[in-house]
Amino acid sequence: MSFFARLLFNGLGEEFNLNDQSEVSIAIRGALILYVIILTLSIITFKLGFAKKLPIFKSIIVYAFLALGCIILTVPLGISLPIAEGLLVSTLVLAIYRLRLHRERKERNSVS
Repeated sequence: MSFFARLLFNGLGEEFNLNDQSEVSIAIRGALILYVIILTLSIITFKLGFAKKLPIFKSIIVYAFLALGCIILTVPLGISLPIAEGLLVSTLVLAIYRLRLHRERKERNSVS
């Protein structure tokens, strides 16, 4: 299990009992929180990595497909693979890149 999945599914063993209401609620709550984490990080990564401004209709389509794709990333893959962790690292790398680019442009404009 990945770090976020271990954190969210704490209290469940390798297998959980579908007849136990508390274990089912922990599993559903953990999957929803993991989905929100993956969706949020992928939206931030998209905003940081995609420099071109899109019209509103195209943005709605992109975010709708991003939300659908995150379901696929969460349910079968997000529990066992470190999807959220990879998105967190890519978000940090892109944020550092954008910050350095902003500083360079600011220095270049102040010199000229």
